[in-house]
Amino acid sequence: MTALQHLNLSVEGMSCASCVGRVERALRAVPGVASAAVNLANETAQVDYGAPADALGIAAALEQVGYPAASAELTLEVQNMSCASCVGRVERALAAVPGVLEARVNLASETAQVRYLDGPVTPDVLVRAATAAGYPATLKGHTLTATDTTARKDAEALHLGQLTLFAALLALPVFVLEMGSHLVPSFHHWVLMNIGQQMSWFVQFVLTTVVLVGPGQRFYRKGYPALLRGAPDMNSLVALGTSAAYGYSVVATFFPALLPANTRAVYYEAAAVIVVLILLGRFLEARAKGRTGAAIRKLVGLQAKSATVERDGAEVELPIAEIVVGDVLRVRPGERIAVDGEVTAGASYVDESMITGEPVPVAKAPGASVVGGTVNGTGAFSFRATKVGADTMLAQIIQMVEQAQGAKLPIQGLVDRITLWFVPVVMAVAALTVAVWLIFGPDPALTHALVAGVAVLIIACPCAMGLATPTSIMVGTGRAAELGVLFRKGDALQGLQGTRIVALDKTGTLTVGHPVLTDLDLAPGQTRATVLALLAAVEQMSEHPIAAAIVAAAKAEGLALPKAEGFASITGMGVQAQVEGSTVLIGADRMMLREGVDISALAATGALLAEAGKTPLYAAINGTASAVIAVSDPVKPGSHDAIAALHRLGLKVAMITGDNAATAAAIARDLGIDDVVAEVLPAGKVDALNALRAGGARLAYVGDGINDAPALAHADVGIAIGTGTDVAIESADVVLMSGDLGGVVNAFDISARTMRNIRQNLFWAFGYNVALIPVAAGVLYPAFGVQLSPVLAAGAMAISSVFVLTNALRLRFVRPVLGALAQGQRA
Repeated sequence: MTALQHLNLSVEGMSCASCVGRVERALRAVPGVASAAVNLANETAQVDYGAPADALGIAAALEQVGYPAASAELTLEVQNMSCASCVGRVERALAAVPGVLEARVNLASETAQVRYLDGPVTPDVLVRAATAAGYPATLKGHTLTATDTTARKDAEALHLGQLTLFAALLALPVFVLEMGSHLVPSFHHWVLMNIGQQMSWFVQFVLTTVVLVGPGQRFYRKGYPALLRGAPDMNSLVALGTSAAYGYSVVATFFPALLPANTRAVYYEAAAVIVVLILLGRFLEARAKGRTGAAIRKLVGLQAKSATVERDGAEVELPIAEIVVGDVLRVRPGERIAVDGEVTAGASYVDESMITGEPVPVAKAPGASVVGGTVNGTGAFSFRATKVGADTMLAQIIQMVEQAQGAKLPIQGLVDRITLWFVPVVMAVAALTVAVWLIFGPDPALTHALVAGVAVLIIACPCAMGLATPTSIMVGTGRAAELGVLFRKGDALQGLQGTRIVALDKTGTLTVGHPVLTDLDLAPGQTRATVLALLAAVEQMSEHPIAAAIVAAAKAEGLALPKAEGFASITGMGVQAQVEGSTVLIGADRMMLREGVDISALAATGALLAEAGKTPLYAAINGTASAVIAVSDPVKPGSHDAIAALHRLGLKVAMITGDNAATAAAIARDLGIDDVVAEVLPAGKVDALNALRAGGARLAYVGDGINDAPALAHADVGIAIGTGTDVAIESADVVLMSGDLGGVVNAFDISARTMRNIRQNLFWAFGYNVALIPVAAGVLYPAFGVQLSPVLAAGAMAISSVFVLTNALRLRFVRPVLGALAQGQRA
């Protein structure tokens, strides 16, 4: 009988005995659960279970009945991983811990993201599980520092470089003595006359032994224990291959009588040079891996180290870790802002381009919000801290990028299944190769068998397969973050590729999101400054958004506003007041009709404005029609270019809005939008999406408001405008840091480039192994008499991993297609 496992779960949402009964029934209904006892007082459930039940199924059962088990998530830094087989073993070791819901290991960043049930699992249990599997792990802190990780990776690369150089200096004489003798007859004669074959072999033995015991010991310390655990990895292949070449050579050197006369040869140079080349490959990998995380380090580098804080009436310099919510901070000209907050005094312009991608500095005055990591201009101001530490926008961005970089795309599933069996299969192929050569090979068969078997072990490269996807994801999502595109969910990278329709919210997404005075057409004899000043004087008494647009336009033109008296608002029609002895009316045509004002001279202009989707209003001064004005929510400057670019990508563009059909149609005509769904209530946006993707087409939705959250969650890929609400951002898969729609185009572009890069890497990794393993086994020998040297096999293996990493690093140089940042970079 299978031994039972025990879980102690924290259960959320229970409020009465009925809840307890429902939770217990749900748990006992899970096949494999032997007993379940729920305690309402401490909100826990004690579960004993065996196969086929597991923690994931138990948690799913609780989720289904509405009482989810409390869960938590952490990131481990995992050492000693060298190939995709290692990734699989670490994931299995972590997933085997009772209470672990999900474990995702990233070879490129050397991290494991673990989601686990809060209570039965603790971080130290997970650390011990990974360490026990042969991969020492430490808990990754969530502080804003990349210094330790960067220093560790740099030190690792430096150490590998030193080992490579030392091994190369020792291996060079071995290579010259042996291969020189084969390639240059006169050199071979010189060695025999001056050193002697036996002494030459002894020198090679000493130097090769130092190479294997010194720089090469890392392969044996990891490879053989893994082999004994029944979980061979990349190191096991290298250890077996070099041990075979070295062991055969030792027998030929010291016990030659054990070998047939025609097979007495040494392969010290193969063992030594294999170690050198693989160390060189690891060194280049370490350097390249360090560069894949450059985007995260750049973001972390935006964080200020300290700030000037007002404490007890004095200004003190404090480390950023000691700043708390409510502190008042002073910002001098040119300083980097430490945390998020709200300006309380002073004024300045702040460069927010590193966060939003907008190149124009933003004016800050009392009441304005500031973001940590941005840079102050020439002014000085004080602000009150509202978010610190991990709650700041910069910290949230870093967390989003890290989570996206650690994601596994659907395309990775096939790779994982293959790499799980790759190393054992290669070892079997190597054994079969040796057997075939020994049975069917020409003399000296033993020598041919040794060379072919070692070459097969050495040339196989699971590293390339393991690195193909995660390195591209790391570099692609990192570069996307630099372009102002945050992939909150890594699988959105692949999801965007199947998308055929992009549905856009109108207000705040296609348009600026607030009314602006767009037109002021005057009657004969009127001047713009006079009329606008009178209108603004009246409208500043009103709280209507249209009134605010007119007042803002007057202030933008530097007009002084006279005082208005006798203000009156007529609901549904307009407003009126006395200004400097004149009676001023502002309202719709029906108000003018009611007051007996003749607007016939301006009616044609008003009709044209209405057709353009704007709201026409008329103004009368002392009973005479003086102007027709239009207020609308104007289209953002970049919307035209963005929609044209989406069309060039072969995408169909739709607009969903609650506006009336006429206004929506006018905007759609202007922008070249394919489909319009107008007069939609917030609750109806999900139905509108379902109608748009009838026939199974994948759809992305772009929105910014609270009312967009259901649609963002329902779409195949939800894209939130970063200037929108927190609710919208939390519901989205992709977040654009600026309000520019060019970010949507950049998101599709970086997605396409990253997926193309992944496919290139996978094609190379699989193609390399499929093509060269047979060559190493000797498939070309019968036809061409060619047999691959283990030394060349080692070089090819090293090049394979470096190629994958180098190809992924090309994504660092992707240029933005559209957007403010693109214009700034081209300037």
